Amino acid sequence: MTGIMHRIADLFRLKVGKALDRAEDPREVLDYSYEKQLDLVQKVRRGLADVATSRKRIELQLTQLNQSSTKLEGQARQALATGREDLAREALSRRAAVTSQITDLQTQQASLQAEEEKLTLASQRLQEKVDAFRTRKETIKASYTAAEAQTRISEAVTGISEEMGDVGTAMQRAQDKTEQLQARAEALDELMASGALEDATLPAGRDDIQAQLDAASAGHDIEADLARMKAQLSAGSAEAPALGTGEPATAPEERPATS
Repeated sequence: MTGIMHRIADLFRLKVGKALDRAEDPREVLDYSYEKQLDLVQKVRRGLADVATSRKRIELQLTQLNQSSTKLEGQARQALATGREDLAREALSRRAAVTSQITDLQTQQASLQAEEEKLTLASQRLQEKVDAFRTRKETIKASYTAAEAQTRISEAVTGISEEMGDVGTAMQRAQDKTEQLQARAEALDELMASGALEDATLPAGRDDIQAQLDAASAGHDIEADLARMKAQLSAGSAEAPALGTGEPATAPEERPATS
């Protein structure tokens, strides 16, 4: 049972990994990694600033303690000069305590100074790595963008992409429907020409035979009209001399042609 659960878990992780890989944009991953590195640089710099601040504070305390030590030493000398050995002893005792504090602070100062130097070096190295990563990141992003564009263009040209695949399918359906309609129109024309189908736009009772008879009759009427018009023209040309002097019209003499 445990083995089956492990296999199911492995299969689930595999499916999720593939889904994430398809949805993952490398450019976003690179930008996210770069932002994380920048955050790390900022943390190192803040740590460096904190160490430097602590070191500076200790330096100020050391300055004050050194001034206090010098003052206590002067007071001890002055007390001895006035015969107040007890006051001199008290001043020297306080000066010893101040000297002890100075020693402790100097140890802390040295430790902070070393830590500050380490953080400074680490910050510089980290900044260099981040700058190098940024350059590499932009190069990879540009290459990925170019490859993605090239892939989409190739998919569009070959019709592999989903969008172009849908367009290609729609065009194929439109072409199939067009060919189907053209074939149907040609079939109907052939059926109408053979008489198997009648033209619904013609008047009721009119068929193709009647149409041919009407066409022949119309042609006969046209020929009769032409013959009548020719006869009228011939008769008119014969009656033309009677409208003049009564003499037949003589044709004008022909002049010899000049060369």
